[in-house]
Amino acid sequence: MAVASTSSALCRLPLLLVLLLLAATSEATTFSVINRCSYTVWPAAVPVGGGVKLDPGEMWEMDVPAGTTSGRIWARTGCSFNGEGNGSCQTSGCGGLLACKDNGQPPNTMGEFTLGQGQTSDFFDISLIDGFNVPMDFLPVLVQGRSECSRGPRCAANITYQCPDELMVPGGCNSPCRIFGGDTYCCTGSATSNCVPTNYSKFFKRLCPDAYSYPMDDATSTFSCPAGTNYKVVFCPLTNQAIPPSPLPAPPAVVTPSGPTTMKPKSSTVRTVVAILAPIGGFIFLFLVTFYFCKRRTQQRHEMEEEEEEEFGELQGTPMRFTFQQLKAATEQFKDKLGEGGFGSVFKGQFADERIAVKRLDRSGQGKREFSAEVQTIGSIHHINLVRLIGFCAEKSHRLLVYEYMPKGSLDRWVYCRHDNDASPLDWSTRCKIITHIAKGLSYLHEECTKRIAHLDVKPQNILLDDDFNAKLSDFGLCKLIDRDMSQVVTRMRGTPGYLAPEWLTSQITEKADIYSFGVVVMEIISGRKNLDTSRSEESIHLISLLEEKVKSDRLVDLIDNNSNDMQAHKQDAIQMMMLAMWCLQIDCKKRPKMSEVVKVLEGAMNIDINIDHNFVVNPANFGSVANVSSSAPPLASDVSGPR
Repeated sequence: MAVASTSSALCRLPLLLVLLLLAATSEATTFSVINRCSYTVWPAAVPVGGGVKLDPGEMWEMDVPAGTTSGRIWARTGCSFNGEGNGSCQTSGCGGLLACKDNGQPPNTMGEFTLGQGQTSDFFDISLIDGFNVPMDFLPVLVQGRSECSRGPRCAANITYQCPDELMVPGGCNSPCRIFGGDTYCCTGSATSNCVPTNYSKFFKRLCPDAYSYPMDDATSTFSCPAGTNYKVVFCPLTNQAIPPSPLPAPPAVVTPSGPTTMKPKSSTVRTVVAILAPIGGFIFLFLVTFYFCKRRTQQRHEMEEEEEEEFGELQGTPMRFTFQQLKAATEQFKDKLGEGGFGSVFKGQFADERIAVKRLDRSGQGKREFSAEVQTIGSIHHINLVRLIGFCAEKSHRLLVYEYMPKGSLDRWVYCRHDNDASPLDWSTRCKIITHIAKGLSYLHEECTKRIAHLDVKPQNILLDDDFNAKLSDFGLCKLIDRDMSQVVTRMRGTPGYLAPEWLTSQITEKADIYSFGVVVMEIISGRKNLDTSRSEESIHLISLLEEKVKSDRLVDLIDNNSNDMQAHKQDAIQMMMLAMWCLQIDCKKRPKMSEVVKVLEGAMNIDINIDHNFVVNPANFGSVANVSSSAPPLASDVSGPR
């Protein structure tokens, strides 16, 4: 395979030797290098050179002189340079040089080209052999009258965020050869017996199928065009290219009937023609007006959808983007439904070797603001007790979120003792572990990100469990960001009845609202029942009101889950856990602890505040009317890029 061997040779031989081996017979070619990333790149090329700074949206016309045979082009990221041009780059930095004529240091996404080989054809590809750092298009500029030019390779998916942990480095996904070495990972064209695609090569190939992923890759990863073709290289291309709306069709022509005519008085003929044509003309006019407004509305909707798609495409740090067809195939036409909520349904799926959960949002449910909040917030933060968002789909009217699959489902299935629940009661240690994990997830959101994040919908249905009952917070559609220098954030009421903190009645909200909800969830876990349960007697419907009564009569033991013998064996420990819940349930939010303090109590490093106000439920009349304040804009990814 001549083309693959050429690319393989480029991976093995110094560039100078390659240039000597290939005859310099090509004509001049222009590369239009375009930066569609939301950040600055410093593209470099061999043998032309580098050092050009491209801000988002800028282009560099790179003229490759006649006589040049082969070369490479790549984007460098994580660069920092002073006024004299001295500095370095995190990835693909040519050893820290700004302008260089040497290959970039891995990891980098590399565009390889061979111009005028055999004086007739150009060959080119996108290589991931040296790792991956920036999505890239390598496309021929089609010339009129030339139809033999292939489409060119695309690597639109940003696979850096899905990189295996052992290959992850700042700014990219490194090559397994550089990390592990050995014949298998660093195979050459001559060592065909050992040169097989590793799991890492398959990972690159799966997410970037047009790219050249290992030295003996097949010919489907290489492309050709006639010699002298110009090319454009686009960094961070859009996943879905917008289709321009079609123009309005011309109005239908009015055809007058022909045939023998009868002589009538002129005025009578005119009146007859007007009487016939007036209704027809009016109908045509109404049809055209209706058609125009319908077409205009459809066009505006398409433009809005395209703007939203571009908006997500420009966000740095967002997770992998899927097409609707990919998710449709991964879920086998959305066959296996895991559950259903207020915003849509969740389906089980399989993408490559990973099980996934796909949340398909109803058009009438979660809106653009909530969808944007969830993608940008959870897609930009990483914690062991937060559900991992693998990717999303924003394609026309389709809005889907792709999460890691949590085999045990949501917490409500395991803590509510109902006649329709076949799950066995959890033991004391498992309940403690779940409570601790919830607290750690909330502590991270509240105190460890650049801005405080209030989840605002903490409840058992939004807490998911893996095979070992490790708990993770999910569903960030209602989350809010709070500046560190602000004591509160004003927002419209949101969340779930039964878990809302008393301060919602005044719309003066801080992250302490989550702490109240956490206290409710702890009481549900300890008692094995819902906070609001209309199947019980009137005095027992509201768990938190019942807690007020029991603590004042010193009968907290009555609230411990009596369906579990293990819980009854740990009565004193359960009462201590209820004391922690009551610390979180105080009406005055300033008296509630921070979540980091809750974690310390759970880990035995701190004692509970004994000065607790045992009033947990308020009369809404005492707080006045609820303010009707619209919510602020969804969070930006940069606002939540705190500690990982």
